[in-house]
Amino acid sequence: MSNILIIDDEEPICVAMANAIGKMDHHVEFSLTLKEGLEKVSSGQFDIVFLDVRLPDGNGLEALPIIRQGAMPPEVIIITAEGEPSGAELAIKSGAWDYIEKPASLGAMILPLKRALQYREEKKSKISAIALKREGIIGNSQQIEDCLDILAHAATSSANVLINGETGTGKELFAKAIHMNSSRSMRAFVVVDCAALPETLIESTLFGHKKGAFTGAEKDKQGLIEQADGGTLFLDEVGELSLTIQKTFLRVLQEKRFRPVGSRKEVQSDFRLLAATNSDLNRMVEGGKFRQDLLYRIRSMYLELPPLREHPEDIQKLALFHAARICDGYGIGTKGFSPEFMKALNTYNWPGNVRELVNSLENAIANAGDKPTLFAKHLPNNIRIKIASDALTKKKARKDNDQKGQIRSKRLPKFRDFLDDNKKWYLEDLMSQTDKNIREACRISGLSRSSLYEYLKKYKIK
Repeated sequence: MSNILIIDDEEPICVAMANAIGKMDHHVEFSLTLKEGLEKVSSGQFDIVFLDVRLPDGNGLEALPIIRQGAMPPEVIIITAEGEPSGAELAIKSGAWDYIEKPASLGAMILPLKRALQYREEKKSKISAIALKREGIIGNSQQIEDCLDILAHAATSSANVLINGETGTGKELFAKAIHMNSSRSMRAFVVVDCAALPETLIESTLFGHKKGAFTGAEKDKQGLIEQADGGTLFLDEVGELSLTIQKTFLRVLQEKRFRPVGSRKEVQSDFRLLAATNSDLNRMVEGGKFRQDLLYRIRSMYLELPPLREHPEDIQKLALFHAARICDGYGIGTKGFSPEFMKALNTYNWPGNVRELVNSLENAIANAGDKPTLFAKHLPNNIRIKIASDALTKKKARKDNDQKGQIRSKRLPKFRDFLDDNKKWYLEDLMSQTDKNIREACRISGLSRSSLYEYLKKYKIK
């Protein structure tokens, strides 16, 4: 028996779903508000949560990351009467199991429930006691845990993996972790920086060359693809490959065979491909800058790394780990963090992600010299300026909003008083323009004689 929670403000839907799911011998509860639903979820007892989007006290999609927290969070099935592509994308990226548009039949809701429960049971039964090798991957936020879950699946597979993420999110770290947890861990992990490949030497670098193949080729050279035989080939910034090389590499990926420059014989290389990019390859395909068939090949599995601003709860752990590592590298004692220093780290938005955080810590440690404690003053000036500037901007915005509120509250009268004042002004002007001629006043205003007399009496106009 599983525990199911329905969070929806339409009670008839909740009752109908509860009755149908209850017949499957599951325990079902429902909440009509988001607040009540989140309180129930916090108990950690639920396996599946059906979640509406538009609730009286909040947006279900915004609460999805909260529901998905924890070591074994419930699977979430979104149900909404106002489905839209952007909402579906946000839901899936936030870890939702499915996205169902209402009205939907009970069958359409029960099927994903059965599949989610099956997945959950298999997931529980396959939890390994052996910890992943995750050197350098720091954090236990739900976003990082979700990435590690995909990493674990990728490590047990031989499928090609595409890792997407902003610069500095740790794409190479995750690629290395996939390799180190795979059956190929004892063989080479070969990194190819596609953005740094010289245009004239790309083929030679990737495929190798024979002596005399071109000017300067004084001896045979093994290419990076051949070096990865039996191991893993990691193409960093794969979106930087030219269309010509993309076409050539597609065949290599399919056949696992290639011909070094100047050679008549093909060479075989049994490599596992991991690729990474900070670009939107789908958009590049639409713009004719990346081959669609190659994208399908390299994206057998997909891992998207979150920017640091989306999991700020990991900042402190990251800072402590890297500060200790940097101090150890310098041969000095680990430095302490003042509260102001830690507050600054948590306040800054980190557009350069973990890489920027690490570089800033190294800068701060160097600035601190032999001082045992790091203060906000030790951070790079650009970060301190940005924090101070943002704080002033927010303060000014709050002040402007307060002033606007005060102005509105002073200028605007009660609605009824406003109407009464304007009615009185209209009637006074009306009687003045018509020289108190009742028939003419009725014609201009459209009021009947009895209504006009009633208004004149009400507002004490003679």
